[in-house]
Amino acid sequence: MKSIKLITALAIATTAALTLGACSNSGSGGGGDDSGDAAGTTLSMGYVAGWTDQESLTYLIKNQLEKLGYSIEVETLADNGPIFAATANGDLDIFASTWPDITHKSYMDEFGETLESLNVYYDNAKLTLAVPSYSSAYSIADLTGEGSTFNSEIIGVEPGAGLTRVTQEDAMPAYGLDDWTLRTSSTASMLTVLGEALENKEEIVVTLWRPFWANSAYDMRDLEDPEGAMGEAESLQTLAVEGFSEEHPDAAELIAGIQLDDDAYGALESLITSDEYLDDFEGAVAKWIEENPDAFPTLIP
Repeated sequence: MKSIKLITALAIATTAALTLGACSNSGSGGGGDDSGDAAGTTLSMGYVAGWTDQESLTYLIKNQLEKLGYSIEVETLADNGPIFAATANGDLDIFASTWPDITHKSYMDEFGETLESLNVYYDNAKLTLAVPSYSSAYSIADLTGEGSTFNSEIIGVEPGAGLTRVTQEDAMPAYGLDDWTLRTSSTASMLTVLGEALENKEEIVVTLWRPFWANSAYDMRDLEDPEGAMGEAESLQTLAVEGFSEEHPDAAELIAGIQLDDDAYGALESLITSDEYLDDFEGAVAKWIEENPDAFPTLIP
């Protein structure tokens, strides 16, 4: 199980993100260097604190683009919607990890015309509702009529997350959970509540996803979804402001080559979330590259 130190740090980072100001406009959408030459060009990225797929890919891409000669600015934002908006209008250049097929489809419907996909870096991502392994529930359908056992609530993540929308608009109605509450706050808060429930051997239902380190760090079980309400497996993609590939072809080519299997992704996220690299995502990525020099074809050691 991940330490309280990790959970507390994630909570602080997420809370701090709420106070951040507007995004930088130093990249391609904001009038960056049109030469396509990496030297002297600054690119910007944003991520949601506590979303470890975003932390992992943001700092992996930062590492690689800096080796091409780019200067990289990274901003932490409170939710995914502002990052989609900022990338679409050019205030940010790159959104390193997105779920555009299902989870973030509403954002793609709104902003997709001014975004371009640079890769599919992982192709088996999944949204889930999960319970501790000791739970009496094995399927989402088992929750119906068991409100008193689970306090009629599902512990969720950020209000603007696609996972929140799918759970609230699709899964809960599909299984007759209209009298239940989806309790939203942040990923860090969800993990804190989950950790307390596990420590006390209490019943709890939480929103989770794969790939995500908590699936292996905590003794959890995905609830079966016979109605398919949580959606099928989907791809994880790196998006950029429209025109990025034309303006920065070397960066786009490198990012296009990032394709991670379960082992490679799992090793990266494990380092990102480890106590050793809790405050050093760049160090975690450097260690991962040292241990996985052939992880993808365009990797620069």
